[in-house]
Amino acid sequence: MTNPEILRTLAHLHELLRELVRALPDAEVNRAFDPVLGCIGWQLGESVYRETYWLREVLVGDARLTAPIQRLFDARPGDGRSDRAADCAALPPSRHLLAWAAEVQDEHLRRLATPGALPDHPLMAEDRLAWYLTQEAAHTYERMIALLWLRRLASDAQDAPSDQPLRTALPKADFVEVIQGHYRIGSRFDPRADDYELPPQAVELASFRMARQPVSNAEFLGFIEGGGYTESAYWPPDGLAWRNEQTTQPKAPLGWRRDGRGSWYEIGLNGPCALPSDHPVAGINRHEARAFAAWAAGLGGAQSGAVLQHEYQWEVAARGGLIEGIGRAWEWCANDFHLYPNFKSFMDPDAPRDDVLSGYGVLRGGSLHTRPCLRRASYRFAITPETREFCAGLRLVYPPA
Repeated sequence: MTNPEILRTLAHLHELLRELVRALPDAEVNRAFDPVLGCIGWQLGESVYRETYWLREVLVGDARLTAPIQRLFDARPGDGRSDRAADCAALPPSRHLLAWAAEVQDEHLRRLATPGALPDHPLMAEDRLAWYLTQEAAHTYERMIALLWLRRLASDAQDAPSDQPLRTALPKADFVEVIQGHYRIGSRFDPRADDYELPPQAVELASFRMARQPVSNAEFLGFIEGGGYTESAYWPPDGLAWRNEQTTQPKAPLGWRRDGRGSWYEIGLNGPCALPSDHPVAGINRHEARAFAAWAAGLGGAQSGAVLQHEYQWEVAARGGLIEGIGRAWEWCANDFHLYPNFKSFMDPDAPRDDVLSGYGVLRGGSLHTRPCLRRASYRFAITPETREFCAGLRLVYPPA
């Protein structure tokens, strides 16, 4: 029998996912707003398919439910087997999708809660599979929130009231210092740990200073007004290529708009709203984060040597309680995503070590939309460097004093 805490969390996530679908007009549920994320209906269906694959096909050997829909949900866009827009168009109407999801998800909860309903299997040890499915459902929730934001951005929006205009600020000289030494990264003795947090590692870090707070809206406006999006010298080659490939060259974070008087505001999930000066900037990708760091370093003075943080630096500072503002926006890291030495997948320990996430970037910390089950210092979110629709900003690090 699965730990009741996990079951409660999974049941709550099931309801959250279905509620996001119920809240949309029928015509919007299966409308693709992104070539990778697809549509809200596809995200719900993929989550149900994932649970069904592991709990029925893998554990029990019953593929009757998964085989007919494998083509829809078990492929990535661009791999030659999937067209996400076509997948969304092939989904049933929302009422049928919701009824199917509720029936299957409730049966999965029943099996997880009933002793003997699932076979004794290594994947069930320490509730690892249950934790995996719960945290994947939390990821699905955040992807659905991202799609809802893209949907809002695609609609006509009116100017927001400008009673709180965003003012420019330079990056603050407010640092915490981490001294050179050996530090632990990764998870240890935590049954919730994702494969990518394991095994725990000892790393040696040189001394560095880190900004106490993530970069704010006001500070990012300083980058914009300082020519950040137009000065090519701030952009590394891959970022420059991304910037120049856009149909409309970006001029601000995703969701930022200017009213008739030139004041900046934001299109949020609920429509136009003010941009609080001290809130972390969100809606940028890794290319924009790196460009901001290069611009900040060019200011000289206290900002000399500014670079985007490495994920090890973030984890050490977060684990030690040294930095603030964690969890309001994901934070981009400078390094590419990688597997830790001696990595093994708990799903298939003998699987090849080929990294399917090669070229991906890393986010740390969580956002306001991140569920509690994913909020921990060791958690790593792998994502493509071009992604802007997740609530992500940045934090800077500096050479030692």
